[in-house]
Amino acid sequence: MAGSAAVLEDSSLLSRLDRALLPVERFCALLSGLAIFSLMFLAAYSVIGRKFFGSPLLGYVDYIEAAMPIIAIMGISYVQRDGTHIRMDMLVGSLKGRTLWLFELISILLILVLITALAWGAWEHFARSFDCARPWCSRDSSIDIGLPTWPSKLVVPVAFGVLVLRLILQAVGYGRALVLGLENPVAVPLNLSVADQAKAEASQLAGHD
Repeated sequence: MAGSAAVLEDSSLLSRLDRALLPVERFCALLSGLAIFSLMFLAAYSVIGRKFFGSPLLGYVDYIEAAMPIIAIMGISYVQRDGTHIRMDMLVGSLKGRTLWLFELISILLILVLITALAWGAWEHFARSFDCARPWCSRDSSIDIGLPTWPSKLVVPVAFGVLVLRLILQAVGYGRALVLGLENPVAVPLNLSVADQAKAEASQLAGHD
């Protein structure tokens, strides 16, 4: 399960790269949120049109299908960065020191291999649907209103590409912690205790006062 985590920063190159990637991840997460928000308006428009005018929004299902990749995976690197993505940590949560960093490093490397393969396959899938010799540069389109599908297919390798960069940084961070025996490494999510979480929330509230 997901828990509360913190990502430490310092003046090292690894931490600077971590901070440089963060705005990109935040922008991707923002796009995901805007896609969800826009679908709320489309749903309301479609319901109102059906209820009062007997004509729902044309291509509503097509718009949902086009937005789904943005909603589903565009923000995945952002949650990977701060450790809030859903995961099972009953075993890992009880580990400490180099043992913990070893298990985290192994899991990150396995995920990196998987995501790299998925990113490659997703790019090939996009390339098969993109052709600038055709109208709208698209070899295929949605069923109802003919939306080009390549923009939605492009979202997947882009999101996975950002995630690959994040996983590489975390792999370096965990590897550095493992080799040097660091207690609080930078650029990786560190699980917070209940006391640390309460202290962080109190500090955040004090900052808003």
